[in-house]
Amino acid sequence: MLGSDDPIRRALIETRTIACIGASANPARASRYVSEFLVSRGYRVIGVNPGLAGQRLFGETVAGDLAELSQGPAPVDMIDIFRASAHVLPVVERALECLPDLRVVWMQIGVRNAEAAALAEARGITVMQDCCPMVEYPRYFGDAMLADLAGD
Repeated sequence: MLGSDDPIRRALIETRTIACIGASANPARASRYVSEFLVSRGYRVIGVNPGLAGQRLFGETVAGDLAELSQGPAPVDMIDIFRASAHVLPVVERALECLPDLRVVWMQIGVRNAEAAALAEARGITVMQDCCPMVEYPRYFGDAMLADLAGD
């Protein structure tokens, strides 16, 4: 296990509320099962998807835009981005504009954007690229239930 100064470990410990960018109601989509995993580990996950705005996912009302989360009952600590790499920069720009308590930008497996990462890091925000909190969580904290979620 890496030390407490490891940014992934720190992000997983300190994060309480996550905005899932590109949330899906489809149980076969990664954004859905990753978010459900995070909820099962005690995180509050709020979906962000204009096509699902107002519906309920993960026990929360889906937001159509990140600006809706700036007035929510709990500050958003992390955004978890399920969008193509080419679409990440505007998401990060919007998050920096709307989420004053943002501490972590997490880009999912296969998602990388150097310009967005540099912009967030310049504001002191921790950035993860091309990795998944559902994969990282058991590496740091162990997780027997991960096999159950994967259908093993």
